Order: sequence, then structure tokens, then C-alpha cells
Amino acid sequence: MQSPFANLTPVVKNLIIINIIFFIATYALAKVIDMEALFAAYYPASPSFKPWQPITYMFMHGGLSHIFFNMFALFSFGPLLEYALGSKRFFNYYFITGLGGYVLYMAVQAIQIHAITGSFSVPNAGVEASYFQYGGGQEVAQKLYTLVNMPMVGASGSIFGVLVAFAMLYPNLEMMIIFIPIPIKAKYVVIGYVAIELFSGIGRFAGDNVAHFAHLGGALFGFLLIKLWNIKRPNNFY
Repeated sequence: MQSPFANLTPVVKNLIIINIIFFIATYALAKVIDMEALFAAYYPASPSFKPWQPITYMFMHGGLSHIFFNMFALFSFGPLLEYALGSKRFFNYYFITGLGGYVLYMAVQAIQIHAITGSFSVPNAGVEASYFQYGGGQEVAQKLYTLVNMPMVGASGSIFGVLVAFAMLYPNLEMMIIFIPIPIKAKYVVIGYVAIELFSGIGRFAGDNVAHFAHLGGALFGFLLIKLWNIKRPNNFY
């Protein structure tokens, strides 16, 4: 029986392998090295920030379901997109959209921090007591500490970039969505996903720790790249 990975395009295959290696190593080496502290993305003013994190955060994931759904989406949509763009351009596209997710997410963090402190950083950012100087008590201090020091992980920015490109190049390709009994065109599926992310990001609902603006950043940069590169829809898809 042929492996389902046999026909994967090279960049997609290697991205999946690297993500799985990072995921396994995070738990296998937990007693030796804190990979989240090194490779997750922290706000630039955080004492945990490292210059390589805007790239490495794309290979870190917060749990089995997180990596499964991201890699399943890459497995499902990535090969067709790699065929359309070519491996080199797809490679660039994947990482640029991931960086786009990082940029928008951190920009939103910066705006929220500035609204509380009047600055884009906090002196002694690693010391929890320093966050009480801005008033508002425990709640505001905790919110500010979280904004500065909460790590972001996941390939979702790049995955949303892949989804947007797929919908732009194959807009009328019909897809089946769980719990929806009829096929829906790709362009409507992706528009729906983006709308949900925008609503969730603006709403900032209690208990929601998903980096919605990283998803939106990947989607936005993906849209802009397809337009900037003037990528046309393949003629054999309608």
C-alpha cells in the first residue's frame, strides 16, 4: 500500500517533518531544555524575547490538536499551492505569511500595552511587581504582564496564508466542511474563517487564548503577496 505521504511536494513534506520533530522534542527534552522559552514568540520588550523567535515560533505548537489541525491543513492545501507557485516561491510565501502573523499580532499587543502605559515597553518587564505602577490594581497588572510575557506558538499564520492563496487561486473548488452537509466553494469557506477570526480577535472573549490576529496577519500578508506577485489562477480550474 502506497504511503499517503508519497506524493507530497518537497517543501510541504519537509515543513511537516520539521514541525513534528519540534513537537516531539518539546516533550522529549522537557527536563533538559525549555524549548518554549527559547523558540516561542515573545513580545520584543519581554526579557524572554530572542531575535530568532519570529521564525522559530512557527514550528512550536501548544498541544496535539493544535499541531494536528495545522499540519492537516498544510497536508491538504499545501501541495496544490506548491505546484501552482513552484517550490521556491511557496517556501518564501510560507515564511513571509508566518512573519506577517507575527507582525500583526505584536502590533496589536503594542497598541494595547501603549493604551495602559503610554509606552510600548515596561521597565523591569520580568518583575511582576513593576506592573502595578500603572494603576488599575491586580486585574490591569495581570493583563499587562500577560501582554508582555505570554508566548505565541504555532504555524497558524502561515496556514491562514496558505488558505487565502488557495481560495484566490481555486475560488470555486468545492469543499466539504464538518457539520455542514453540502459542499461549499473555497472562497466562501476562507471568507467565513477570516470573518470568524476577526470577530473573535476584536471581541477578546474571556478564556480565549488563541492568537487570532496572528491568523489575520498571515491571511492579510498572503492576500497582498498573491496580488503583488501577480499570481494568476490556473487555467484548468474553474
